[in-house]
Amino acid sequence: MKKIFYISAIILSAVCLAACDSFLDTESLTKKNTGNFPKNETDAKQMIAGIYAIMNDNIADPECDPFYVFEMAGDDRLGGGSQSNIGAQSCDRIMNDIIDKFKPFWESRYAGIFRANNAIATIDNVTEWSNTAVKDQLLGEAYILRAFYYFNFAQIFGQVPLVLTTEAQNLPKASVDEIYAQIASDLKFAITTMPSSPYPNFGEGHVSKWVAEALMARVWLFYTGFYHKNELPLLDGGGIVSKSEVVGWLEDCIKNSGHRLLSDQRNLWPYTNPYTAKDYNYVKQVKENEGIALDWATDENIESMFAIKMSNKAGWHKPELRHNRIVEYFGFRKSGANCFPFIPQGYSNGPVCWTLWTDWAEDPNYAGDYRREGSICRRAVEIPNYHGDAAKEVENTDLISKKYMGCGAYGEDGTLYQSYGYFYGSENDKQVGLTQAVIWLRFADVLLMHSELTDGAVVYNGMSGLNAVRDRAHLAPIGYSLENLKKERRYELCFEAVRWNDLRRWGDVEQIVKNQEGNPILNQGAEGVYQWQANHPFMERYNATGGGFFKIPESQITLAEGVLEQNPGWEKAESEFAKGDLPYFKK
Repeated sequence: MKKIFYISAIILSAVCLAACDSFLDTESLTKKNTGNFPKNETDAKQMIAGIYAIMNDNIADPECDPFYVFEMAGDDRLGGGSQSNIGAQSCDRIMNDIIDKFKPFWESRYAGIFRANNAIATIDNVTEWSNTAVKDQLLGEAYILRAFYYFNFAQIFGQVPLVLTTEAQNLPKASVDEIYAQIASDLKFAITTMPSSPYPNFGEGHVSKWVAEALMARVWLFYTGFYHKNELPLLDGGGIVSKSEVVGWLEDCIKNSGHRLLSDQRNLWPYTNPYTAKDYNYVKQVKENEGIALDWATDENIESMFAIKMSNKAGWHKPELRHNRIVEYFGFRKSGANCFPFIPQGYSNGPVCWTLWTDWAEDPNYAGDYRREGSICRRAVEIPNYHGDAAKEVENTDLISKKYMGCGAYGEDGTLYQSYGYFYGSENDKQVGLTQAVIWLRFADVLLMHSELTDGAVVYNGMSGLNAVRDRAHLAPIGYSLENLKKERRYELCFEAVRWNDLRRWGDVEQIVKNQEGNPILNQGAEGVYQWQANHPFMERYNATGGGFFKIPESQITLAEGVLEQNPGWEKAESEFAKGDLPYFKK
């Protein structure tokens, strides 16, 4: 029997979904089935593009998007927001502010897995290809995205049902080893199947063989570290993935992918775009003091390997036309020209911890590191005329991350535009104008993973990956040690959804308590310090949840009728978080 599935014509737009270059045929525009779709190469490209759309859709609910959750759960940000905007605060404490907090994430990721399963099952419906490399590329993309979605699940929930077909099923949780064996097998298939086309020949916005190699390293490091293993399993007695194989794949990526480090890390972030930078005092001072003219490399660049791209014509009601609500949630309250360039209004989530600012400044191995002020804005210094929203803001540290903040720009006539994106074809709007891509993987991380796996072997421009990244930051070479590697990852990759899972795999989660407890903060205008709830200490929550795993949506437990079990540590009395739970909440 033919299975019916529905595809929006606009979902497959080239603008917002991995640069697919065509649209659905007018015949059978909205209703496709496994008997008539895909029927040609164009259909196959559109089918793969639909898998990417899921990531855009999930960003509509950023408080359950894994990028946002990983940022809030780590040690270098506090939750922030307001006394009523508590989603970020609950993630910071591994608690739940609403019963079904992760329902949108659960549904969207399984929708993406369904689409990947369908693509894998039906791609052979296409019998004529312009060349076999096109089919291999598209099929590999489906496998990579399915692996990535399951890896998101594995890091958020630990164990979930392993769905590998498009048939309706009510499944219990798979074991940890089964899930990671599936992830590793999918990535290995992509590595061994996809063409070795260097950047940018595989297409803007598409994942590639090189992404599969790098993701395999990230999966290997997390699985072996968090679960105390020596190797990563493959499916059905297919063997294992060894450390030496992972190193070989990373070296293949480093030498042959065409990806490289940008000359200056700050050029990854939109505040260096020319329309904003010409009026941003920080960028002007960099040119004056360092002799460096910063210049945004755009969302598509040689260092960014895997990113969620946004549409220039964003909207609220079409999942493929999402603006970047993660950036919106990090934005300032009551913002405007007085906090240029960070003028798009938001919810003041994710204030930066003072311990990151001071640790970075006080480390002699990082003296003069431009990345500190390139990554963090001290409000009182950079934007002294901005006074925030004292009536509502909590956990305000006076520090914010610059990497994912909305930026405005002045036109030549002096008009202030809500988003620099206006000059790149998007809307002049504080929300839908937020079109910055979310980078999940970049080349600097590949270099640092290689150093971690090889104790700092030479691999790039005659240097270890660790020292190549340091060299880009104008820092002297340093000997390899795990301690040095950990610090470099913290500073280079801060605010990029990496730190939380690094701490978990290293067994260093207690750093969260050390680096957050006692941070000086303002709460509704009153001076205070960050505290954990006395009745819910962080490490007790971490251990009770099996190592920082979040609550499976209650609706899914109900629908499964006893087949799917809730994660440990999520009994109501121990896991619910409300605004009154803030120890410094102003009654």
